[in-house]
Amino acid sequence: MINNLSIFGLTTAAPAGGISAYSSIIMLVAMFAIFYFVLIRPQKKKDKEIKQMRDSISIGDDVITIGGIHGKIAKVSDETIVLELSHGKQRITFSKWAIGSVDKKGKESNSKEVVETEAIEENSSEDTKKDDK
Repeated sequence: MINNLSIFGLTTAAPAGGISAYSSIIMLVAMFAIFYFVLIRPQKKKDKEIKQMRDSISIGDDVITIGGIHGKIAKVSDETIVLELSHGKQRITFSKWAIGSVDKKGKESNSKEVVETEAIEENSSEDTKKDDK
């Protein structure tokens, strides 16, 4: 007589060794660890940096939205910002999450640019004096 369970593939054969059960569990843990360190952890770090960048936005910063619109921050509130465009001084309201990157920090970048510009002008004036001699 044929065993009905063997027809359906439901026989209960004992594994050759207990090692195969442990190796599959070890492989699952190893795969989870690889996914965590390669995919999940770097993404969380990047999300944290983006959140910090969006929280530190202040008036006068030059920003680029995720849609590619360039402008200067005119007003900041909890969830929204008002972006002033250079063409015709137009103002558009955006959600903070729509900011893709900050190009230049407002007052800090202006002071750095002034110092750099003065240094370049001094160097160029010294070079022209040397050429005149």
